[in-house]
Amino acid sequence: MFISFLLVYGVSDMNRRTIALAVGGTILVAGLLVAVVGVPTHLFFTPTDTGAAAGLAADDVDDEVVAEGLEVPWETVVLDEGRYLVTERTGALLLIEDGETHVIERFGELDEPFLGEGGLLGIALHPDFEENRQLYVYQTVDREDVENTVRRFDLDLDQRELRNEETIIDEIPSDRIHNGGRIAFGPDDHLYITTGDANEADLAQDTDSPAGKILRVEADGSVPADNPFDNEVYSYGHRNAQGLTWDDEGRLWATEHGPTARDELNVVTAGTNYGWPTITGHETHPEMTSPAFHSGPHETWAPAGATFVDNRVFFAGLRGERLYEAGVVDDEVNSFVAHFGGDYGRLRAVTVGPNEEFLYLTTSNTDGRGEERAGDDKLIRVPVDAF
Repeated sequence: MFISFLLVYGVSDMNRRTIALAVGGTILVAGLLVAVVGVPTHLFFTPTDTGAAAGLAADDVDDEVVAEGLEVPWETVVLDEGRYLVTERTGALLLIEDGETHVIERFGELDEPFLGEGGLLGIALHPDFEENRQLYVYQTVDREDVENTVRRFDLDLDQRELRNEETIIDEIPSDRIHNGGRIAFGPDDHLYITTGDANEADLAQDTDSPAGKILRVEADGSVPADNPFDNEVYSYGHRNAQGLTWDDEGRLWATEHGPTARDELNVVTAGTNYGWPTITGHETHPEMTSPAFHSGPHETWAPAGATFVDNRVFFAGLRGERLYEAGVVDDEVNSFVAHFGGDYGRLRAVTVGPNEEFLYLTTSNTDGRGEERAGDDKLIRVPVDAF
């Protein structure tokens, strides 16, 4: 725009050449900085209208490290204040109780060379967990082929062990990238499961494949009668959704990794096509649904776990290294704030504790993509009323 203005308003040919060389040099320097020292490309562009307002820093809140020395933690379930279940992607299911960490189970179905983004990922408690003690586990396993599976166990907290394994769903395609992995029970008491496209983008558009989807099953793994495709598929056209949460009206919100920025926050409804790989970010298609909110073409969140508190969707950012707060009214985002910019490093899980008093965050700095810090990885507790 600046160059167009000068050309229109009569700058001399020599000055035009000087300006063009200066602009070209700036762009070249920017490119070299990106290539050599890894400066984010979005710093050289005008922020989009989806840019986040600056929020809190770690020094602004009364945070507490609940546990440290964790190895690539992926999911956290708050049993009560003082007791937490945590999965480590490398295979351990942990019970953190009164400041001590205990291994309940060490799953070993997948060796590290094949792990990638797979491994021991999401866990969820049955809605009647207090009575039946049933725990659901999403894990990458190596059977005839490497695949993702959801299994159910009885959890004995006193003996700290799992019993009575049952398969809920298996043969979910897997690859070193895009394994999805979040599982959660919705207000309808059905189990929702995010799956990635397993590095085969076209699978996301195939409603006969479980890859690139949000799946929905009964607690025993059977298909609900009102699922839209007479199988486990609830919604499709997802690249790699990794966060699930419901608002007070029962709407499902999901976070999703986009390609080269264009990360998404979607309001998910049954039978809807969310566009991958045909559309991403702000793009539209008459038969596909664009996200409720997205990061724009130059900003990367790499969004992971999500939770809903007081008309706000909070979600964790991996590459973004922030906790994002999206204020929502009905199915629209009306404010967007980014907290803790780089203070904790990569953030993977966020969940809310009993009585909505605390948010619990896990860092993901030991996953080979972050800068490991003293004590990493950590489970961190932050009071909700700080936001």
